[in-house]
Amino acid sequence: MSLARTEQAGRRVPDAASSAGGYPAPYWRSLFLFNVYRLVVGLLLLLAVGLWGENIMFGSQDRALFLFADAIYILFSIACFLTIGARRQFNLQLMTQVVADIVLIVLLITASGGISSGLGLLLLTTLAGAGLISRGQLTLFCAALASIAVLLAHTYQVLAYDAPVGQYAQAGLLSAAYFAIAWLAHALAKHTLASEELAARREVDLANMEQVNALVIRDMQDGVLVVDGRGVIRQSNTRAEQLLGPIRHAAAEVTLAGYAPALGARFEQWRSQNGADAAGARPFSSAIGARFVPIGRSRQIGAVIFLEDQSRIQSQARQLKLAAMGRLTANIAHEIRNPLGAISHAAELLREEPMIDATTQRLITIINENTRRLDGMVNNVLRLSRGDQAHREHFKVVDFLKTFVAQFTQIERIDPEIFWLELTGDAEVLFDRSHLNQVMWNLCRNALRHSRRGPESIRIHVGTAHSDTVVKLDVVDDGPSITPEVRARLFEPFFTTAAGGTGLGLYIAREVCEANGATLDHVETASGTQFSVLCRVA
Repeated sequence: MSLARTEQAGRRVPDAASSAGGYPAPYWRSLFLFNVYRLVVGLLLLLAVGLWGENIMFGSQDRALFLFADAIYILFSIACFLTIGARRQFNLQLMTQVVADIVLIVLLITASGGISSGLGLLLLTTLAGAGLISRGQLTLFCAALASIAVLLAHTYQVLAYDAPVGQYAQAGLLSAAYFAIAWLAHALAKHTLASEELAARREVDLANMEQVNALVIRDMQDGVLVVDGRGVIRQSNTRAEQLLGPIRHAAAEVTLAGYAPALGARFEQWRSQNGADAAGARPFSSAIGARFVPIGRSRQIGAVIFLEDQSRIQSQARQLKLAAMGRLTANIAHEIRNPLGAISHAAELLREEPMIDATTQRLITIINENTRRLDGMVNNVLRLSRGDQAHREHFKVVDFLKTFVAQFTQIERIDPEIFWLELTGDAEVLFDRSHLNQVMWNLCRNALRHSRRGPESIRIHVGTAHSDTVVKLDVVDDGPSITPEVRARLFEPFFTTAAGGTGLGLYIAREVCEANGATLDHVETASGTQFSVLCRVA
């Protein structure tokens, strides 16, 4: 239910204009009970006359009129059940019943000898009931109508049967009682109506607040569970179910202990503790941490449980660490570049000396090779720290790979039969051509270093994935598989297993892919090593 719809539902309660006949079910139920009271009164009067006859005042002045009026009273009550069941014209039905009560009860009073019969007190109940059922509408009008009817009935008694004129005082007091009851019913109805309006507004506020809370919980990155004092899960979000598994919503009540036993045990332990909690989430498993926030002041009422993915937190910390390391190494690389150039230049000058022996020549070669290696490392670090912009272009990946393999085998001086290409389709990718060349060169050089260097040792496969919206480019070698220890640090900068490696190749390759909106990941295989590049179709 939306917020606007909830407000409309709340407004329909006080003005009672939303259900059958214009009034909700409680109004009709009250009218039904009011009519039951009317039928019971009519039957009791008939029973009293039948059992005691001349010994009571009921019908003492005109028994035939009394029995006629009482019979009409009973039949009218029975007929009212039918009209109430139809649930139409609520106000008209109520007003008709009240007027009929006044007329018939006044006839019963007249047939029983007047005010002294005590039957006038029945109208007090009628007026009180009518006032409460109608929520105070026309209550004073009904009291005035009853007072006029009682006074006219007594006047008829005075004129027709020489009733004492002094009984006008009793009639006046009875009329005053009618107005007092009517005013009291009006005040109670007004208070009840105000309470209903306040309750309706509170219901709308609570419904809106519950919906806002549900929206906030649903969009939170952390998993959230709302648990009551009995350990029953009242609310959850999608992230919580991703971390802990789906909740069986068909069940009447899902307890935390039954859904996640380890978390349930931690919850009970938290409730039994006193004092402040740690600010952060405490892990209850190897991958998930939980933080408990009590609902209200007591922990026994329930709690909101925040679930945090420890691997995501560790990944964020690792990324921050790598970013700081990257900035530091970029500054160091910039400072190294000048003395490195001086060393390389001095080695070249030394090589030009006419009288140098073979040992010196070999040492100069070592200096040149290592300075070139360091210079390549510095260039990679500086290029990465500058974050060179990717100039994406559309090109067919199959044509690109054919050209790339030809260049790679020529420059690396290897047999082209080492490569086995499975190039299907003619999909175009959106990628910086030079960046993709850099990524592929790094992956193929690593594959060549770890492969057996036999025919088809390096396999390159191109296909589509995700409903043909992504091009998947796989580079697979037939060398040994990567160990779990190495796999965990595979894309970390400066981590390498090669004696002469810089440890930046895969790290830079992944950063280049991300700059082009692509991904680079290692795929576990039974044998060999596989890297996959996923890039968007142009």
